[in-house]
Amino acid sequence: MSGILVTFAANFSWIMVRKTFLFVSTLLSVLLVSISCSKDVSETTGWEYNNMKNGGFQKVDFVEQDTGPGLVFIEGGTFTMGANYDDPIYERNAPGRRVTVRSFYMDENEVRNLDYLEYLYWLHRVFGADHPEVYQKALPDTLVWRERLAYNEPLVELYLRHPAYRDYPVVGVSWLQANDYCAWRTDRVNEKRLIDAGILEPDPDQTNEANFSTEAYLAGQYEGIVRKNLEDLDPNGSGKRRARVEDGILLPRYRLPTEAEWEYAAVALIGNTEYERITDRRMYPWNGTPLRANDKEYFGVFLANFKRGRGDYAGVAGDLNDAAIGPAPVGTHWANDFGLFNMAGNVSEWVEDVYRPMSHYDVEDLAPFRGNVFLKKKTDEEGNYVFNDTTGRVEYEPQPIEEIGNRQNYRKADNINYLDGDFQSALDKNEWTKEKEDSHSSTMYAYGKSSMINDKVRVYKGGSWRDSPYYLMPSTRRYLEESLSTNYIGFRCAMDRTGDMMGGK
Repeated sequence: MSGILVTFAANFSWIMVRKTFLFVSTLLSVLLVSISCSKDVSETTGWEYNNMKNGGFQKVDFVEQDTGPGLVFIEGGTFTMGANYDDPIYERNAPGRRVTVRSFYMDENEVRNLDYLEYLYWLHRVFGADHPEVYQKALPDTLVWRERLAYNEPLVELYLRHPAYRDYPVVGVSWLQANDYCAWRTDRVNEKRLIDAGILEPDPDQTNEANFSTEAYLAGQYEGIVRKNLEDLDPNGSGKRRARVEDGILLPRYRLPTEAEWEYAAVALIGNTEYERITDRRMYPWNGTPLRANDKEYFGVFLANFKRGRGDYAGVAGDLNDAAIGPAPVGTHWANDFGLFNMAGNVSEWVEDVYRPMSHYDVEDLAPFRGNVFLKKKTDEEGNYVFNDTTGRVEYEPQPIEEIGNRQNYRKADNINYLDGDFQSALDKNEWTKEKEDSHSSTMYAYGKSSMINDKVRVYKGGSWRDSPYYLMPSTRRYLEESLSTNYIGFRCAMDRTGDMMGGK
């Protein structure tokens, strides 16, 4: 009996050892498979990413684009661009047309005097000693406040610089100056992002062309004060490298919004949309045709800052209904359903587009825009980028016709006049000569004789403090030469949205 028990115990022990071995082996196999599967490998080649032994091709962790300072996400979609009302002044320059706008970002508020003064201070600090013309070029025209038969001299002296006006929208800025501001803002934001990422140290001693610009940094022409460059997994590299576009650290450039983007963002039909059905179209950035709030707490208060009638800019003392005589601080009135303030009233705003009366018919129905001049980075004889000796930025030039070749999507760099002002749209092609083929819109529009339209006039949108309610409608279009400025036109910036168009929903 004892022998049987000994044999049973031995067999039992062997069985347990075997089961334990099988269990451990299975567990190790599962762990190995799990570890193997957790490695990030190429779905097309099977090679592991981020492995120096495999060549070092890097795939960075990335969720979605960060929202830049001051910006609000605008989810894109389709809408009817143009007027949905009778045209009281018979301009007929905004016919309704269905278009789609991609998702993008836009400034919550108009650019303020404080923001622009920060820009001017930086320019003076960096360029003032050796290139004062850079600073002078950026100065707003404060004389826009002068009127022949009005007393506005205090605004000439104080509106831009006095702290009482620092939250008011900057005016006296031309379209060209607004674009320069956008470029500066892009570089300052991206420089800060590299500092925050621990790659660069702050460098307040930058001067002249030795200042940070996004393109100079990406091209390897700006070094800065390096804190710690990124790891370089290229086996033939130095082990360290500067940031690249592929890292997702740098943001796309700040720019002016296109006319379609601005109008889409102003109307903000997202507040009237249910299951892809628009319940109510809008004439203004709010519902209904009245210009006053119907909320019980604010009943009767004007929804925007505008001119109520001849000689009436704000109402009666003790009850200045629209809160301002002239411009108001940004954010004074209610935001629309995208969270944007002052998309009607306060100041009108520059947009990117070149003006044409019938642009709504001519442009594409996806991301419509008129004003494309396709550029390339300028290079020297050795193929190196050419940098401006003063600003340190990469210089651009129109893409040469020989480089365009026999393309199907475009045939020349300057497409401002495509289908409106070029040979294809000339009224009398028999009078068109080869010499006139590159004369742009001068033949069709006779600038300075029968019209004020040429390739240098830009659209501005939205009503201002000195406009009647008609101009508060986002579809209303006006234009001005890009080098001019007024006391009622300001601007706000936009930025492209990369990747997911739904903002991480």
